[in-house]
Amino acid sequence: MRKTDKKIENQIREVLTEVCEDTLKSYDGFLWVTHTVKYSSFPESLNIICVFETVQDRAKFLSGEGPYHVSIVIQKAFEKVGVQLKKVDKQISYDVKTG
Repeated sequence: MRKTDKKIENQIREVLTEVCEDTLKSYDGFLWVTHTVKYSSFPESLNIICVFETVQDRAKFLSGEGPYHVSIVIQKAFEKVGVQLKKVDKQISYDVKTG
């Protein structure tokens, strides 16, 4: 991993930790946030995955204001560190814990 990649990774981790803490307080069944990224095309390649305990927890979240709220929180958190996510809604997915 190049030095610039490591810097980007640390920045992503810091921002998503903040997002995770906010989301944990707000939504039942929410567990964590993870991500994938191709550093050479960051921030466009960033994919954020919000993980829930059960299918029901995810469904309840998706049927309410959850996705809107989380996308705003993520966008604002990245803007604080000078990163603009142009297609934030397309960069976030919602999954269920397996195993």
